[in-house]
Amino acid sequence: MGSLSGRISHLSESETLKMSKLSRELNAKGFDVINLSLGEPDFPTPTHIKEAAKKAIDENYSYYTPVAGYQDLREAVCAKFKRENGLSYSPAEIIVSTGAKQSIYNAVLSIVNPGDDVILPAPYWVSYAEIVRMAEGNPVPVKTAIGNDFKITPAQLEKAITPRTRLIMFSSPCNPTGSVYSADELKDLAAVISMHPEIFVLSDEIYEHINFTGSHNSIASNDAIRGQVIIVNGVSKSFAMTGWRIGYLAGPVAVAAACEKIQGQVTSGASSISQRAALAAISSGNAPALEMRKSFLRRRDLVIRLLGEIPGMNLNIPQGAFYLFPEISSFFGKRNGNEKINNAGELCMYLLNHARVSLVAGDAFGAPEHIRFSYATSDERLTEAAARMQKALAELS
Repeated sequence: MGSLSGRISHLSESETLKMSKLSRELNAKGFDVINLSLGEPDFPTPTHIKEAAKKAIDENYSYYTPVAGYQDLREAVCAKFKRENGLSYSPAEIIVSTGAKQSIYNAVLSIVNPGDDVILPAPYWVSYAEIVRMAEGNPVPVKTAIGNDFKITPAQLEKAITPRTRLIMFSSPCNPTGSVYSADELKDLAAVISMHPEIFVLSDEIYEHINFTGSHNSIASNDAIRGQVIIVNGVSKSFAMTGWRIGYLAGPVAVAAACEKIQGQVTSGASSISQRAALAAISSGNAPALEMRKSFLRRRDLVIRLLGEIPGMNLNIPQGAFYLFPEISSFFGKRNGNEKINNAGELCMYLLNHARVSLVAGDAFGAPEHIRFSYATSDERLTEAAARMQKALAELS
């Protein structure tokens, strides 16, 4: 048997999917594991969206789709940007993909050359750095602080930019921290970026509607850098459609065309049925997302209170998404019998084995002194998870 490529040997497994897989394996063995490792709303897809998919099946939407997505769906995405964000796009600037992750992959492969630097404010989503490495670029993490709600400052950004910088990638609301950039904060970052017209910005806005600040702000709203910004969004989080696999990208025509070219050689167009469902979701307003947001806000406050009762948990108050990202280094060096906790990964395995709670170590997000806690499940399960964690952590000394 021949050897696998160096590309594969250098590629890390997704830690979120790894921990979720371990949870499923333990559940299959009869253990009651509370899986808080995945970022997945626990709500069903709204009925009117499911009905649109059933109608699409009856209407024989069963053939290959245009690589860039159905024209009416791309037009609906443009209308959404205009209606909700005050941004004007044409269908030629929109590419529909098999999930927002593919949109990000397409964009990075379209922009980054071998040896190019990509700035990643850390903590960052687990797949950003690995996608950059697949493009043979260099991830350049810029560490942010919990005291600043994990937001990069203009001074930090300016310092990180070099002649090799090609792209800046960030999310707001952020996975894994839940941080949300204000309009003024984005304006200040845009002022720095505007002095470097050769640099692109990828703004991941998949959690747009799970936002507790009252409004979503996109960095693309800053006219000075509009031609440098690529927005990635989708229906997975806002409409509880993770399994439908529909994301989309908005950006300069040249970037969109490059993404279409890549996608045409990799997957072609996204699922026909899923696209018809996404059209119904995007066109019908945000009422389902707003209802889910109420639940997520209640859960956030519940989990902050519960985890705040655990000594050693250093928390901030996230303003969006459905994650907490506590700093947990106070547990490093502690023991339970012969078992010693040296890092966040070992703490996560300890909690999986002793508390039957699945979390994700911060290393994968560029923040090794943290863990990610998803509160996208019921109040009852969150309360039970916190109680189990408190008991298991109290046994460390």
